[in-house]
Amino acid sequence: MTMKRLLSMMLMLLAIATMSAQTTVSGVVTDSKTKQPLSHVSVMAEGSGVQTVTNDDGRFTLKVSSCPSHIRVSHIGYKTRRVSLEGKDVNHLQVTMTGSTVELSEVFVSAEDPLTLVKSAMNRIERNYPQQDELVRCFYRETARRGSRFISVAEAVTEMFKSDYSVGPDFDAVAILKGRRLMSMKAKDTLGVKIQGGPVTPLMVDVAKNRDYLLNLDILQNYTLRMEVPAKIDDRLHYVVSLTPKPITIHALMGGLLYIDQQTLAITRAELELDVSDWRRASDYMLVHKPMGLRFRPKELRVTVVYQTDEKGVSRMSYMRNEMRFNCDWKRRLFSSPFTTVSEMVVTDRLKQGHEAKRPRGRSSFGIRERFYDRVEYFEDPDFWADYNIIEPTESLERAVSRLKKRVSL
Repeated sequence: MTMKRLLSMMLMLLAIATMSAQTTVSGVVTDSKTKQPLSHVSVMAEGSGVQTVTNDDGRFTLKVSSCPSHIRVSHIGYKTRRVSLEGKDVNHLQVTMTGSTVELSEVFVSAEDPLTLVKSAMNRIERNYPQQDELVRCFYRETARRGSRFISVAEAVTEMFKSDYSVGPDFDAVAILKGRRLMSMKAKDTLGVKIQGGPVTPLMVDVAKNRDYLLNLDILQNYTLRMEVPAKIDDRLHYVVSLTPKPITIHALMGGLLYIDQQTLAITRAELELDVSDWRRASDYMLVHKPMGLRFRPKELRVTVVYQTDEKGVSRMSYMRNEMRFNCDWKRRLFSSPFTTVSEMVVTDRLKQGHEAKRPRGRSSFGIRERFYDRVEYFEDPDFWADYNIIEPTESLERAVSRLKKRVSL
């Protein structure tokens, strides 16, 4: 081999190594006054499209191909921050956020009633949301606790295909790229209940796309709508509309708050909660199936859906959180056990748009009736996620995983 060819190959290897190198940006986000950590804060690396959210401890980690000059940090009720990384230790960032107050002089008082406002927002969906197919990468985590003790953890990197917003969610799909699970081996921790959700939950609760979930004129007739105090999100004023289910409905309904951008009328956030006053109706809403003899009593179901608006005014789903609390046990037991399940999804990378975005098919695609735990493997490799962006695990979750690993290995 000539010296020229050897030098050429060395340069190629160096280029490949440079391309595959990853820079990690991590830190903690706190309230400037209380010094308390802020959870579910959106953190984005400018110029890369890579993003994540903070965990319950306020911590975040971003993995990017090259170190960005700035990160953008935003959260409802706080002033959006653009943080320069120049000259800073990018592995130990300390970011503080200041609360954002709404001055009465800033508020635009609309003569429209809340129902008319929501209808106007619905009529602008095709304009405010993607008008072409998109393929995004996401991180999904699902945990279950019996009382205060974690009994299962499952998480996955997924690809989510979103068709344009002129059509419903029937063409949307999710594929599991990589996942893992860990479950308690105790018999009393086994529920035997299949609860709706999993990696397809973001498709189901996309209120702007899945009109049958909430924003359907026939469904809205079952609610009392009211204007609430405006709020700021990403330094933009938002109308806030509350939806309260009427008591005459025959099905359990989700009520809560819709946040509507005052300039574009885009729905950028939904905070919803299931009416569990009738536990039988609420059970039908939450359950797919339960075995005979199992008692199930719903206590709470909360869903939060967050959209981010880019510089062109296009809003996209960026984060979803689903939390359920219920009591569940066999009839032969005197007392039922309290359970809590939490699932979170964050869009971490925007991959492809238009004709390049292909709907996932085959074995990797995940069906709405499939069990998430049946599609992923047990925890093993400590560097399992490698260069993937994930929601940083909390300290309590890390301790729980260590304990569960020991019990499984016994």
